[in-house]
Amino acid sequence: MLKSVPASLLAVLLLVACGKTPTRPDPGHDNPARSESAAQTELPGPNDNLNAVAWTQTAVERELIYRQTYRAAGFQLDRALADADWEALARNERKGERPATLKPAVILDIDETVLDNSPYQARLVVNGNSYNEFTWSEWCREENAAGLPGALEFTRLAASKGVTVFYLSNRASDLGEATLANLRKLGFPVATDREVFLGLGTFVPGCEQNGSDKSCRRELIARDYRVLMQFGDQLGDFIDVMSNSPEARAEAVAPYLDWVGERWFVLPNPTYGHWESALFNNDWSQSAEVRREAKLRALKTGQ
Repeated sequence: MLKSVPASLLAVLLLVACGKTPTRPDPGHDNPARSESAAQTELPGPNDNLNAVAWTQTAVERELIYRQTYRAAGFQLDRALADADWEALARNERKGERPATLKPAVILDIDETVLDNSPYQARLVVNGNSYNEFTWSEWCREENAAGLPGALEFTRLAASKGVTVFYLSNRASDLGEATLANLRKLGFPVATDREVFLGLGTFVPGCEQNGSDKSCRRELIARDYRVLMQFGDQLGDFIDVMSNSPEARAEAVAPYLDWVGERWFVLPNPTYGHWESALFNNDWSQSAEVRREAKLRALKTGQ
């Protein structure tokens, strides 16, 4: 026999059945001292990024992954410096002089590699918004992104050994001043004898950049430096992928698997990236529902 359903629960069930989001209960609703007119806070609607952002901001495992990655890189640094032929650039990106004749450098992506932008992602989830260049630029200009675990210690170690630290980012070039200010506030090494922030739009003489690909900017660094290591949260931080599909991504990185954890150091980012758009043919003009269907089809259930 079914038990009677409390009226309050029935109201919530009816709201859900009608496709409406129930409001968060007001903890002071039954408190006579609290104004009865206090507004209830509406819960944001469903968001595909909720779990990813929650994991990014709360899982201690994420912090441990960053620490172990940068610590492992630190253990490799002296070995890299001692080997005159050590090179972390994809084989088709080295042009000109042999690495042995050049000064040492490391290349780090910025977002989700050195700086933590999860508060921006959290704002999007809470406010029911999507990424756009204006709000992203506003966030960058706040200069309040925290450093990610292990990144400060590694970059300081590298700089102390005479290694130039380059920050190669797809932040727009006009965000360079704010980005470097953010890095300096946190104590990251920022060389003053040359430009070490290479944002999207950096002009590279003799090299034609394809969209947001980073190969031209890596080539620019490599003209004067021996690149010992690269760090990033996207495959494009290490190598250009000509066709962004899951199969093409796996094929592009296959020749360099032995470099992972030695010369290439990959960090986790479940909140955004080309891995996502590869699942729906890179077509952001499709509705969220169509994109979600494509991602569901990509799941492997073992059946």
